[in-house]
Amino acid sequence: QVQLVESGGGLVQAGGSLRLSCTASGRTFSSAHKGWFRQAPGKEREFVAAISWRGGNVDYADSVKARFTISRDNAKNTVDLSMNSLKPEDTAVYYCAATYRTTDWRTSAAWVYWGQGTQVSVSS
Repeated sequence: QVQLVESGGGLVQAGGSLRLSCTASGRTFSSAHKGWFRQAPGKEREFVAAISWRGGNVDYADSVKARFTISRDNAKNTVDLSMNSLKPEDTAVYYCAATYRTTDWRTSAAWVYWGQGTQVSVSS
């Protein structure tokens, strides 16, 4: 069974940092592109960041650019999201995703495999 499992969420004050990690099991996904989405209460799931399977291409939502960094370790089958200068509006459930598609990374429909999500809460 293919699984993506996120970890590292929690409660942090505004201006703080968190590091999310996602580990794949049941399948290596070493040649899959990987990404992070988030969904706040009452809002649609939105793109946060993505990284190509070799790590050479990355993309960020404008709202997190310069604050968040996505990285991957294919040997460990993980993808991480380092989040700095967190804001209350970053509060959401964060989802890890994987896909072999090469286009439309910013749309959730392009992503085939999803984790169960991890809660990130930022207090003001």
